[in-house]
Amino acid sequence: MRAAVTPNSLSPRDEPTAVDLSPGRPYIAASRRASRPPAFPRGSGMDREHRLRRLRFRAWHRGTKEADLMVGGFFDRASPGWNDEEVAWFEALMEEQDVDIMAWAMGVEPWPPRMAGPLADAMRRLDYLPVAG
Repeated sequence: MRAAVTPNSLSPRDEPTAVDLSPGRPYIAASRRASRPPAFPRGSGMDREHRLRRLRFRAWHRGTKEADLMVGGFFDRASPGWNDEEVAWFEALMEEQDVDIMAWAMGVEPWPPRMAGPLADAMRRLDYLPVAG
C-alpha cells in the first residue's frame, strides 16, 4: 500500500504534473510557487542576455494586467543599465507574490529589508507607468 502524499511531504522536484482526484487518492495542491527554488540560481552558467530575456518575459507575464504594467514597465525602463547585482535583485523580486510587489511599489506596505535599496526606491517612484491622457 502506498503512503499518503501530503503537500508538506513533497520537495519541489517531486511535485506531480497532474492531480489524480479519483476516490481514495489524496489531493495535492497545484500551487507550490513559494517553495520552488529560484528560477535563476547564481552560478547557473546562464549568460546575462538570456537571463534578461527570461526576466523580461516573467516581468510581463505576472498574471494580472496591473502587475504586468507595473513590473514589466519597470523592467523595460530600468534594466538596460543594470549590473549583475541589480539583475540578481530583480530575479529575487520575481519570486515574490504580485500583491506584495504592488503594495511595496505603491507605498501601501514598506519594502522588506531583504528587498529595500535603490532599485526598490526607483520602483516606488512609478514614473515608468504609462498614463492615458
